[in-house]
Amino acid sequence: MRTLAPEDILRLEALFASAKRVSIAVHTHPDGDALGSGAALSAYLRLCRGVEARLLLPDPAPASLDFVADADYVLTGTDPLPVREWIAGSDLVVCLDMNGFSRAESLSGPLQASPAPKVLIDHHLHPERETFDLVFSETEISSASELLYWVLLALPGVGAAERLPLEVLTPLMTGMTTDTNNFANSVFPSTLQMASGLLAAGVDRNVLLERLYQRYRENRFRAMGAFLAERLVITPEGVAYAVLDRDFLGRFDLQDGESEGFVNLPLGIGRVRMSLFLKEDDGHFRVSIRSKAGVSANRLAAEAFHGGGHEQAAGGKLFFPQDIPSPDDAGQYIANVAARFMRNQAPSHQQDEYEK
Repeated sequence: MRTLAPEDILRLEALFASAKRVSIAVHTHPDGDALGSGAALSAYLRLCRGVEARLLLPDPAPASLDFVADADYVLTGTDPLPVREWIAGSDLVVCLDMNGFSRAESLSGPLQASPAPKVLIDHHLHPERETFDLVFSETEISSASELLYWVLLALPGVGAAERLPLEVLTPLMTGMTTDTNNFANSVFPSTLQMASGLLAAGVDRNVLLERLYQRYRENRFRAMGAFLAERLVITPEGVAYAVLDRDFLGRFDLQDGESEGFVNLPLGIGRVRMSLFLKEDDGHFRVSIRSKAGVSANRLAAEAFHGGGHEQAAGGKLFFPQDIPSPDDAGQYIANVAARFMRNQAPSHQQDEYEK
């Protein structure tokens, strides 16, 4: 991780010192890192600075992660009027775990329209620096939660994790743990230093892991078995993919967050170099991509799925009928795209090049 610029920390300190009401926004379909970093900053501003702060979610948090943020200080885009009013009355906007306002989808318009100063704290590629007044961007780091951790410690009067309350520290551990897949990927020396500091400050990692990974409904594991037995396809090029359509999701009553981690499972197979996981939504599939070293998940997401992310962990969307004629054509589309991509040929998502 690069050293944080002292002048940026001083500018952030000045913004926090003058703020009375803060909007904290994260990306659509919030995951553990979005919720963890957002909840931590909200708690810091409220408990340590006496500032009114709310975490703004474009969509509700998955039930499996509803413990991360205090519901009393969360506003959701599904109830748009209170969110818009809060943004309009804020004198500071902070965006976490997204590289630009578009990732907030339904909240992007009100956030951009706010005349308040805007701060970005993120670990994704290509931050939209021109739309923010202050940017903390670092890709060689595990998560937005980790970046926020180091930013908070750099603020005047902090310096050590022990000086922050557990209401700040536990969400940070949550975000870092989930975005590294429990230390399985995107782990840097700074990540382990953070984990050590959080444990020394009193974060109960055992309780956290139990809440994150041992409270799923039984249906998740039934669905996982069917995902592996019925839906998983491995191409000759070493690309594993699975398409979960509405029928499959309904059959197992899979809710948001309950298929989290499925995309990582095929990477345990020796000959698999990349894994793609598609989940049907309204008018499109949500696409998750993971890869082994030497294969760019980010490049495939950008070229074929209107997305992006990190080199070995990325995501995007596949639309129908814009990209494919119907949901039934998703598997063939992936097989064609994967074959071309693994031959180092740039894939196309133009419908007129769709190969049946």
